Formats: sequence, C-alpha cells, structure tokens
Amino acid sequence: MAGAPASPPRPTVRLDKWLWQARFFKTRTLAARAVEAGEVRLNAVRVVKPAHAIGPGDTLTFIQGGRVRVIRCTALAIRRGPATEAQGLFDDLAPDEGGKDRRNAAEMPPHPLE
Repeated sequence: MAGAPASPPRPTVRLDKWLWQARFFKTRTLAARAVEAGEVRLNAVRVVKPAHAIGPGDTLTFIQGGRVRVIRCTALAIRRGPATEAQGLFDDLAPDEGGKDRRNAAEMPPHPLE
C-alpha cells in the first residue's frame, strides 16, 4: 500500500513507574495510589489509571509536600537510579521561590495602613 511511512511509536512507560523512577515517590505503590486517587494530572487532564502511558514532552501536575509540582518529562529511565540520575528525567516548571518563607508570608494577616 502506497503512502507515507508510519512514524515509529513514541517511547512511553507506565505513569506510576516513571514517578517512582524520577524519585517523586518512595515506592511504586505510593505513586500508584496517588494516581488512583486522582491527585495527578497529565497534560492538564486528571488521570486515575497508574498504567497510563507517559513519555518525553508530557507535563505532570501534582501536590507534593504541600506545594504544587509542575514538571515536564524529558526522558525515560531504564532503572531507578540515584537522585542525580533521576533529576535528568524532568524539568521543574514551577521552581521553589522561597518555599516555607513564602507560605508563611501568605498566611500572615495584612499590615494595617497608617
């Protein structure tokens, strides 16, 4: 059959496995529970299946440690390696700008005008 050649399939891996390999969760079970609870968004769409495919270029949004994480998957891993290796799997699109200090400042009541 004539026509354009089919492009090779996009490399993907299970969402729960990638979250664990990228060291966002201590265990794969915890990653799967977060996904099943609807706490993870993939490309702005809520995902509830841990087996959902993720690949380079996808954006994830989830809450971790009281802050919203927005990350872009840049690579897939073969194994769960050290933290330095895991940091190469994603780009943090919402870097921490003061962490605890920023949150405490937001909780403080406004200063009265003089």
